[in-house]
Formats: sequence, C-alpha cells, structure tokens
Amino acid sequence: MQHWATAPPSSTNYSPHKTPSTPPVSHRSWNPNRGAGQDVTRSCIRPEFHDRLCSRVRESQGREREPTAAIVDSQSVKAAASVPARSRGFDGAKNINGRKRHLIVDCLGLLLMVLVTPADVTDRDAACGMLPRLLARHRKIRLVWADGGYTGRLVDWARNKLRLTLEIVKRSDNTRGFVVLPRRWCVERTLAWLMRSRRLTRDYETRPATSEAVVHWSMAILMGRRLARRRT
Repeated sequence: MQHWATAPPSSTNYSPHKTPSTPPVSHRSWNPNRGAGQDVTRSCIRPEFHDRLCSRVRESQGREREPTAAIVDSQSVKAAASVPARSRGFDGAKNINGRKRHLIVDCLGLLLMVLVTPADVTDRDAACGMLPRLLARHRKIRLVWADGGYTGRLVDWARNKLRLTLEIVKRSDNTRGFVVLPRRWCVERTLAWLMRSRRLTRDYETRPATSEAVVHWSMAILMGRRLARRRT
C-alpha cells in the first residue's frame, strides 16, 4: 500500500489532517528559514540523501554524476487553511491564492533545487537567490534554460556576475494549442510528477520549509523506485 503522502489522487487513504504539520531586480526579502528548531525538514540529512539518489540515477542513465546544464520553472498551487497569511500570496497570472514552487532540474528532470515562496513572488525574484546557491552546489553548471518569465536584467546579471548563460526558450506568437518546447518540457514533466503525490496537489504545510521537504521526499521516492526496477 502506498504512503498517503505520495499516493495518487484516486487513493482512499488520504488524511492530511494527520500530517505533522545585490540582485538585478528590486524585490522584497524572502527568508527561507521559517521557524526555529531542528527537525527532519531542515537537517542536512534530507538534501544529502536526495542528492546521493540523484547521482545514482544519473549514473544508471549513463550520465556524469554532476550536471552541466539545468532548467528552471515555477508552479503555483492553492494553499489550504493551515497555511498562514504571511507565507501565502496571490498569483494574478494564474488566479491562484497560495504558494509557488520554484524548481531547478537537470536534463533528466531530476530535482536540483526547490524554493517555496508566496505565490506573488515573481520568477525573476526567486531566481536571484536560487542561481548562486545552485552554482555553489553544482559547480559544473554553465547553462540554464528558462521561459519568458525570466527575461530582463536577470539574463545580463547571471552572465556578468555568475558567468552563467541563462537561455530563454520562448513560445512562438504564431503557435496555437499545446506545443512541446525544447528543454522546457523536462521541468514541466517534473512538475507533473510532483502533482501525482497527494500531499503536493495543494500546499497544506504551515512552514514553507516543510513544503520543500515534501518535494524532496516525493522525488526521492520516485528515484528509489527507478533504481529498484533496474535491479529486478
């Protein structure tokens, strides 16, 4: 039986009430260290466990352990009543009151970094803090693909300050309907993987740090299953 936190929406064992509860643009400060005390969501054990699984999966696919390119995107989700007002916002483009997950993935769609913010934080603002941290953890990355939401001074700032190429993959104005865009489909697929986890269909967590931990655990379960299938 699947754990309720990662079970698909069709499962009947869902019970969220039982869960533990100098940049290029001007933006308000967002502090990811929400709350005091050390627990599993903030310890170094979780990201270390996740990153080791990621390296194992990359090697099993014939890739180097460290990626050289990445894709960035975001996803706005509705917030439950348990989410306090100070850590939620309104995304006018998506008409969603809740939180936004900012993801950076490799070319296999494996998670490299996640940041959860109020939904009114723009993609460029979040990327200002994420990209330097990304390079600190994955020093070989020199290219990041992104959508039109990351255009502007961020591209020049990344090139001049971080020596990082931020390549914008735009949708053609003449295109109608659904079209698979180069590279961007990798992160879109990862966002779809996350939505298969019951606990991630919306944000139930009081602290954004806990939301980030749930994303890590969801991807860790996915990678663990991939590695187990290759051994059987």
